[in-house]
Amino acid sequence: MTRLHLIPLAPLLGAAICLVGARALRRTTVHVVACGSVLSAFLFSISAFVAIRHGGELREDAFTWIAAGDLRVGAAFLFDHLSGTLALVITGVGFLIHVYSTGYMHDDPSYARYFGYLNLFTGSMLVLVLADSLPLMFVGWEGVGACSYLLIGFWFHKQENADAGRKAFLVNRVGDAGFLLGIFVLWTFTGALDFAGLRANVDALGAPWLGGFSAATWAAALLFVGATGKSAQLPLYVWLPDAMAGPTPVSALIHAATMVTAGVYMVARLGFLYALAPAVLFAVAACGAATALYAATIGFAQTDIKRVLAYSTISQLGFMFLGVGAGEAEAGLFHLVTHAFFKACLFLGAGSVIHAMGGRQDVADMGGLRKKLPLTHATFLVATAAIAGVPPLSGFFSKDEILAAALHAHPALFAAGLLAAACTAFYMTRLYCLVFTGECRADAHVQAHLHESPPSMTIPLVVLAALAAVAGLPRLHFDPIVGGASVFATVVGVFVAARLYWGGAKPAARHFSATFPRLYSAVLHKYRVDEIYDFLLVRPLKGLAFVLHEVMDRRLIDGLGVHAGPQIASGLGWIARRLQNGDVQRYAALMAAGAAVIVYLALGGA
Repeated sequence: MTRLHLIPLAPLLGAAICLVGARALRRTTVHVVACGSVLSAFLFSISAFVAIRHGGELREDAFTWIAAGDLRVGAAFLFDHLSGTLALVITGVGFLIHVYSTGYMHDDPSYARYFGYLNLFTGSMLVLVLADSLPLMFVGWEGVGACSYLLIGFWFHKQENADAGRKAFLVNRVGDAGFLLGIFVLWTFTGALDFAGLRANVDALGAPWLGGFSAATWAAALLFVGATGKSAQLPLYVWLPDAMAGPTPVSALIHAATMVTAGVYMVARLGFLYALAPAVLFAVAACGAATALYAATIGFAQTDIKRVLAYSTISQLGFMFLGVGAGEAEAGLFHLVTHAFFKACLFLGAGSVIHAMGGRQDVADMGGLRKKLPLTHATFLVATAAIAGVPPLSGFFSKDEILAAALHAHPALFAAGLLAAACTAFYMTRLYCLVFTGECRADAHVQAHLHESPPSMTIPLVVLAALAAVAGLPRLHFDPIVGGASVFATVVGVFVAARLYWGGAKPAARHFSATFPRLYSAVLHKYRVDEIYDFLLVRPLKGLAFVLHEVMDRRLIDGLGVHAGPQIASGLGWIARRLQNGDVQRYAALMAAGAAVIVYLALGGA
């Protein structure tokens, strides 16, 4: 039987070798170690999945990790259909991204460090999904958060990259605080933190508690706060667009197969808890629907190819939460899998375009690239059609299941989801047209050097495009009414975008922007949410920090508590030095003066 600890251990060992031997290892050795460790984890995952193909689960309890009072937490791993599916996606897509990186990062001087971080990221995500308890899940949860900071700010010599890494780290700390509080509530009421123990004692969470809400409601809500941070949902989504500062394969890994799906997985894993909190479950669906629609509209006006895909990821994660919150966890997880394929293909395709364009990411400089990058174009087109929901590609089937669940839960959720689907078709068709159709708008120097990417980059694209095309075939059934509505929304989105952007931005598109300049500016600047957060949160917190530092710390604590004592001692020493200067006559005078004072006081007292 497969030893489950080998699945996360393989990439973690790869990370250790790459990071410790960063200066000594040859690039070929780094390739073998980094890619081989993830491939090994993929093969271990396949072996475990075969073992449970007829149902059941595998569990491995290595040792007691935490022993404090009544609290006992083991370093235990669980491999069932849910965690196994995620493990296969993480290692399978992760391996392709590692292979792609060997070409994309070939000339980077910090080659070994990059692959060490990439392996560490993969290992942390595997710990997260295979953990059999919330504390161990939290270790993986924090691990991917730390790795995201390291990878987003990988090129730390650029200030914007360092700022983006810090932003991701800090925003996720807000969500993680909610996650921890949710764990504390569960332990208080159930006395268990492993999933089997929580499920067995879940009834203890049903009684009314704080504010008239049950402990289950509070725990589910607090844990979902953590999910909104990690999976970039309203209002904690603001870190994800800035995560584009990292290398493009990092964007693919974060957005497609690892970190951002953690929140969806956590809600699905704790489905028995959320079943006791229907109000929170509806809030999950509503938040997902709102995020899906909101982020999709921002994609209308973005000009950075990676930023369009970033807001697309936020929107698609909203679809996943809509499915999970609507009571169909399998629908949300099905979309998670299909999204991993087409979004990884899109990001890596964008990386191939950026590679060919000499690092340029603005779609205003692109156009006509289907002639120069035929493989990249073909794979990008398949992935675009899949995410837009064109049948019979995978995205059509996964979105259909989510929309059907939304319609059953509440008509408003269905309407928001359907509108978001139309918006998805629009902004992805717009992106495709601006990048690949018409004539190239780049300067002559860039056009002269346009070329297809090497096989190390194009082969992963072909594999991912094939998976994006066929991943929905095992679930060919769909709701005719919902499917028809979904196809209609897709056709409308594709048709309008093609009329406005095929061959480049048409006069009608520029006329619309000129007619509604405030609306266009609002969408282009992402509704200025970052500026609002800066005004409402960042500046007041900086002001408070300044007051605490200057007034409380330097003036009061340092001034009175630290500096005042030495200053008083120094003053007394100065006086003593003036009095005790070795002048005998002065000593005699002082003694006489002192005696006179004593006699005076004695006579006055008499």
